[in-house]
Parts: sequence; structure tokens; C-alpha cells
Amino acid sequence: MENKNVNITLISLGCSKNLIDGENMSTELKKAGYNVINDVENSDIVVINTCGFIESAKKEAIDTILEVADYKVPEGNVKKIIVTGCLSQRYPEDILKELPEVDAVLGTGHYGDIVSVTDKLVSEIDNPDIEKINLTSDKGGFSHLVKDRELSTAGFAWLKIGEGCLHRCSFCAIPLIRGTFVSRPMEDILEEAKIIAKNGVKEIILAAQDTTNYGIELYKERKLAELLRKLSEIDGIELIRVMYGYMDGITPDLIEEMANNPKVAHYLDIPIQHGSDKILKAMYRKDNAELITSRLELIRKAMPDCIIRTTVMVGFPGETEEDFQIMKENLKKWKFDRLGCFIFSPEEGTPAFDLPDQIDEETKQRRYDEIYELQKEISEEQSQKRLGTVTKVNICSVSDDGIFYVGRSYGESPEVDPVIFVASQEEELNVGDFVDVKIVDCSDEYDLTAVTI
Repeated sequence: MENKNVNITLISLGCSKNLIDGENMSTELKKAGYNVINDVENSDIVVINTCGFIESAKKEAIDTILEVADYKVPEGNVKKIIVTGCLSQRYPEDILKELPEVDAVLGTGHYGDIVSVTDKLVSEIDNPDIEKINLTSDKGGFSHLVKDRELSTAGFAWLKIGEGCLHRCSFCAIPLIRGTFVSRPMEDILEEAKIIAKNGVKEIILAAQDTTNYGIELYKERKLAELLRKLSEIDGIELIRVMYGYMDGITPDLIEEMANNPKVAHYLDIPIQHGSDKILKAMYRKDNAELITSRLELIRKAMPDCIIRTTVMVGFPGETEEDFQIMKENLKKWKFDRLGCFIFSPEEGTPAFDLPDQIDEETKQRRYDEIYELQKEISEEQSQKRLGTVTKVNICSVSDDGIFYVGRSYGESPEVDPVIFVASQEEELNVGDFVDVKIVDCSDEYDLTAVTI
């Protein structure tokens, strides 16, 4: 492999699906002979893999591009900037026009072109007037995925099983950006999982816009339960986590597989978005309060220890104070262990963009704060149930003070959930180790403390 003596930094913003795409691009660039580093100031080229899902994500992406552009000056090292991902797919012309420092935009269906585009830019690296590159015609797929990608995560790996979304929620731009839902062939998923396990990674987290829809168009039926079963047969894998599900996709056969398969985490991430039937209908959601209640009962009956995470939105157009109070009362009843809350932001091209009865910003913020305080009480109550229990923890790092190890059990997903601080009684632990611990303290607002046993 030729070393091209060109330094590249790749910055991935947004969700886990973006992180996977970033890891794939980084791996391909390394295979092509480029030096992939983590140092913008000393890079020749910077790739920014963006999110464009909501207003705050778009702002973060633009701010990051502008920060990198500060290094693209005559006395600096940065010569070219490539912007990839959702923001590129959604606003390619705007990026190239309004951010002249950007040399190329690659949409969500063109990650596989990263090497050829980089080669093109390198061939004219000192030419400031190079013709801009715009590749955004395709929305998605799996052709860019490499099964031996280098991971940027410690002790676990995200595994993409689908792309795009079959749902058409009235507030969401994802189908416009990523296209309709497409399942990745099962044999490809299993092949990549075997490579991940062979490299010593014991925890796999399944990612898609809706994991519970896996197989629905490729195999004409939902196949997530079967996929979990086959993944669990791979030597070396100890924990499989399901993220990004929908209530209507939490079927009895999936619950049964999760309950009876010792390698599948008793953990579900199921964004419900709201608790008022009126607002759910306006959001074009298939859920309603009755369905949510019945599915939660099924899950908890089969897996009493299941940790359930959700996401809700406040400030959707037409959300009255009554709707908001209905959601609060239902959240008290449903008792999700973890909850993330978003404030509605109108997204161009979506049905909710120009709906009447928009909610003022002050009311949105107040409702957000109320949900946060309510969930804080619920999460603390739910955490207390784990005091004195024994669980297996995946060691991720050492705490900043060097006193504790930092880990996650089946009940904590990376980035979005709390952690477990582990005091080791005797042995030294390593990142990626799975160790049995006893939960001894739940007094922190969210995080837990445990000791090895």
C-alpha cells in the first residue's frame, strides 16, 4: 500500500448510524494509503460527516464547518474540506454557495466515493480554484460498508442492519434524506459480526432507523428475532443490544427471543414521541396510548428486569396544555427507565413545517423543563430497584480521578445512558472486560456505583 503522505482528519457528528458511516470512510481512506489522524490543525484534508435531522444538529454541523474553515488559510495546513452525510444530502447547493471553503459535498448514498473524491482533491491540492464536487444523487444503501472496518468505539461495536425509514412521521426529514427503509442482507450482517467478534469485541449494538422493521421488505416479514438468534450463535459475542425500535414492531416473537436468549440485553430503546393520542395522530404515528400500555405490559411481564428507554417531543404544533398534561400523566404511568426529550423544530419539506398553531419558544422550553424534572424523579425511582442486584458490566474506561473503572451493564447504552462506576476489589481490569459486579449505590442523580464480586 502506497503511503500518500497526506494527513486527513474525519469528524463524525450526530447519531450512531453516522458514526458507522464515518468508520467505514476512515477505513477506506487508510486502505488507500492516507494517514487518518485526529488533529484538524495538522491535516491537509478534513472530512466532516454531518447530521441534518433537526435545527440544533444543522447548527452544530455549520459551526463545525466554520471552525475547520478557520484553518484553511494561506499559513495553515488545511487545504481541502469535504462535507458528507445528512446535511450534504439535504442542502448541497446551499453548502457550496454559502460556505465557499467547502470543496466537495457527498450525500448519504456516496460514502463509497470518499477515496476517489479525495484522490481528485489531492491531485490539485494547492489549487484554490478547483471545481467544486457535488455527489448527492443517491440517498443510501450498503455498498460503502466494509466488513473489516476499524472501530472508533471502545469495547463495543455498532452494527448497521438497515438504512432509511419506512415511517412518514409528519415532523421528520429522515426519509427525505436517507430514503425509504432497506434491510441489509442477513448474511452480510452475520459476516461482519463474526469479524467484529474475532477482533475481540464482545458487545454488538444493532442500528437502523427502525430495527424492529428489519426484514419487512427484503424477506416480506419481520426478521429481527431470527437475526438475534443467529447473532447469538457467533463465538465471542456476549451481549447484543437492540436500539431504535417502534412499539408496533415489538412483537410477541421478538419479546420471546429477547426474554429467552441469554446473549440479548434486556434493554429496549423505543421512541414514542408523545403521550397524547391527538398529537400522535397529528404526527402520523401508528402508536396510541392503549398500544403503548399493552406493549409495555407484555415486555415487563416477559422481562421484569428490562430497561426501557424512550424519546418524546414537546411543542408540536397544536399541542395544548391538556395534551401536555395527558403526556405527563401517561409518563408517570408508563415509568420509562430513561427518557430523552426534544423540542419541536419545523423542518423544511415535512408536513409539520407549516402547520397552524405553532407553539411559542417560551412554552416549549417550559414544557421541556417539566418533562426533564418529571423523568428525573421516575429514573431515580427506577434506579433504586437495582440496588443490591448483581449484573455483568462491560468495562469502557477509567474515571477521570483514576479511582473507578467506568462500565455499562445490559441496562446502559453508550452515549445516551448513565454509567456504572466500578471499584475493583483485587484484579486490574481492561477495556472490553466483562465482569460481575454488585450495585452498592444508587444515590447519584443517574449513575450507579458497584463493586466487583
